[in-house]
Amino acid sequence: MAASAEPRELRRSLHLWQVTVSGIGIVIGAGIYVLVGEGAREAGAAVWLSFGIAALLSGLTALSYCELAGMYPSAGVEFEWSSRAFNPFAGFVAGWMMAVAYVVAAAAVSLGFAQYSQHFFDIDARVVAITLLVVLTAIVIAGIERSMWLSVLLATLQISGLVLVVVAGVPHIGDQPLLEGATITGVMSAAALVFFAFIGFDDIATLSEETEDAANVVPRALILTLVISAALYMLVGISAVSVVGVDALAASDRPLALVIEDDWGSRGSDIISIIALAATANTTLLVLTAASRLLYAMARSGALPSILSRLGRARSPYMGALVALAGAAAFASLGDIGLIASVTDFAVYCTFLSVNLAVVALRYRVPDAPRAFRIPLSLGRVPLTALLGTLSVIAMIGYLEPSAWLLGLGTLVVGSGVFLTLRRATTFAEESA
Repeated sequence: MAASAEPRELRRSLHLWQVTVSGIGIVIGAGIYVLVGEGAREAGAAVWLSFGIAALLSGLTALSYCELAGMYPSAGVEFEWSSRAFNPFAGFVAGWMMAVAYVVAAAAVSLGFAQYSQHFFDIDARVVAITLLVVLTAIVIAGIERSMWLSVLLATLQISGLVLVVVAGVPHIGDQPLLEGATITGVMSAAALVFFAFIGFDDIATLSEETEDAANVVPRALILTLVISAALYMLVGISAVSVVGVDALAASDRPLALVIEDDWGSRGSDIISIIALAATANTTLLVLTAASRLLYAMARSGALPSILSRLGRARSPYMGALVALAGAAAFASLGDIGLIASVTDFAVYCTFLSVNLAVVALRYRVPDAPRAFRIPLSLGRVPLTALLGTLSVIAMIGYLEPSAWLLGLGTLVVGSGVFLTLRRATTFAEESA
């Protein structure tokens, strides 16, 4: 009896609410539980305003993602778009940098999960991180439906934690001035800092080939994710300042735990730790999912070895997931979140830069191509938000540490080497045939 044919396409089963919840789940990560205090040190009581400005800056690039996702809904996202806008090399580099960002982010966030777990168990952080990566990779391989249902559950816990902070602050609104200690420089500096809290919205686009009516649904999910996340962040900032005051908020290493403890007493530490475990687990799950889809799409197009395009019974790219697991586990074994995260920051900004420039390029290369979502406010054919998004990303890159530049550029060089090696191998195989 002939063997059953291997599935060739991802299964379309996601709808607007699932894609939006997954986006919120990855944006609202554990970072908010620290960044609100860090932001208060720069912006004073106006930290909530810094979150609003950071959301607007993120929105500039998000609109570019919306237009491109509406034109070319693909799991390959940045790789696909940059290839069409520029050339195969630019596409490979954009895809490579984003794949690295996903893999390294999974490592960093899994270590964050491990650190929060030490509130309950005394186990080596690297062992916990790698165990989490293995378990979540198994869920990714089991299929998108299982992954999304788990993500919805974890995202519910994440959002509930922020809602608790907002509810705790409602009776105290007006007790503290919400602009105390604020300066324009401080607010903008804090906005650059908390900009990191919005990174992750781009992962939504990797679900395009598993989403019904992706050309329309994915842009809507992107916008909803940013709007809802920004509203929650700003309300959390207002509540936190109102409950404990800006000085206590800025001095605390666990600012939201401080807010919860004001209402719940010592149980607040346990509550925040549980919510942070949910947040870090969900973020890790979603970036592993995004990494496997991007590797699958690049391999399917011939940019990576074809073995990575293999799908399992659940029509999930299991080989891409296993490669992402191997890379993430290797980075997690280093045990240094700061070092690992710096690579992610550089890679994400480079990719954002390529996406904004791709929108402009495609406005000229294929001006009449169907666009399910079109960025408003253009100067001729050039969308103004894409230009502003490019400038904002360049400004954000300037805030990175020298070590981030060094590691990021090293990753870029390695990616270029991989591209040239694969291209030579392909050319040799074609000439030998």
